[in-house]
Amino acid sequence: MTVTKPLAALGAALLLSLSLSACGDKKDAAAEGEKIAAGQDVPPPAGKQWSDVVADTPEMGVVMGNPNAPAKLVEYASYTCPHCRDFTAQAAEPLRKMVNSGRLSYEFRSFLRDPYDLTMALLAKCGGAEPFFPLTEQLFANQENFFTKAQALDPKAAEAALKQAPNQRFVTLAGMTGLVDFVKQRGIPEAQAKQCLADSKMADGLVAKAQEGAKQFEISGTPTFVLNGKVVEDTASWELLRTKLTEAGL
Repeated sequence: MTVTKPLAALGAALLLSLSLSACGDKKDAAAEGEKIAAGQDVPPPAGKQWSDVVADTPEMGVVMGNPNAPAKLVEYASYTCPHCRDFTAQAAEPLRKMVNSGRLSYEFRSFLRDPYDLTMALLAKCGGAEPFFPLTEQLFANQENFFTKAQALDPKAAEAALKQAPNQRFVTLAGMTGLVDFVKQRGIPEAQAKQCLADSKMADGLVAKAQEGAKQFEISGTPTFVLNGKVVEDTASWELLRTKLTEAGL
């Protein structure tokens, strides 16, 4: 990813020890192509599709699908990564169809490359698990507009925001870039959004889990995909990941 001017300024001022990474780089991994998910579809709970079954995870992510699915896909993604935006635009609907088979679950985990990532991650989780995936898709769809607003900021103002108290810095960043208004228009009241942005415990948890994931899976870029505990190589696009999932029996 080409770092825009305000993002670069924030990166220099960052007080949260976030691990910066590239957007689109991939790590190699072994054991793709195993037929781990072949078999019959699994009926969902009455009155639902499996993609309607969502829950928070201990890794601070959100998962959709059959909790007992034989194939478990995890995506580490950055809200400021254009590759992640493109993947989401292409993959959201076909992934839901795969999840509805009951043979695949899909978990999204935020990978934090800059303070804006953390700001959006806090807002995405603000309404709980049920609206998480639609809101995440809308945040990615809004990425270009967000970049335009972020680029228009005075870098000194962005740096000053990060020097505020932990319970205020992300409230300020979200207000400066229109993100509070954005989620308010999508069902999250302004007071609730600001409360989520001020939740230092949640912010610290997201940072810690992102760092744990980076270390465990040697993540160097986003999006990174993990299938049944192993990083899937060369899958920065939906077309490439779909091939790997097909090889896995989906």
